Amino acid sequence: MTRKKRRLWLLLLCALGLGSATALTLTAFQDNLVFFRSPSDIAREAPQPDRAFRLGGLVETGSVVRETAPDGKPEARFRVTDGAHGVSVTYVGVLPDLFREGQGVVTLGKLGPDGTFRASEVLARHDETYMPPEVADALKRSGHWNPNQGAAPPAATWNTLEPASAQPRRGS
Repeated sequence: MTRKKRRLWLLLLCALGLGSATALTLTAFQDNLVFFRSPSDIAREAPQPDRAFRLGGLVETGSVVRETAPDGKPEARFRVTDGAHGVSVTYVGVLPDLFREGQGVVTLGKLGPDGTFRASEVLARHDETYMPPEVADALKRSGHWNPNQGAAPPAATWNTLEPASAQPRRGS
């Protein structure tokens, strides 16, 4: 084999190795990607049943039910809404101190076959001015908030699952 052919084979093997390493890395990342979805996104297109994702919105007023699971752990059931649609959520574990009705929340978990979101983690907003960017985007898309008109409206004024046109205007 000539020097030129050896270099060509070495170059091809290096390219093959680099391509394989890149493919394996991207495959590993794909399993760890967690996408954000709002209740309207889920109503429009349900995700794969075994795929973990983040569900964000506001905790619907009057929907929180706290119980004790058969194994003695605290269990909470509530609905997350973006104003247009809502999704039932079940969480086994201790909820964050700032979790309450009408507040922003982001949950991590999977959608069950019955349409209930089974959360493995619940994150509550950390002060009265913070809103997760995904939740803010969902509110903008659903027509419940226009950032040019000021801060986001309190959840109690719009999380009744009525269309945006039926909601009272701020400042009226």
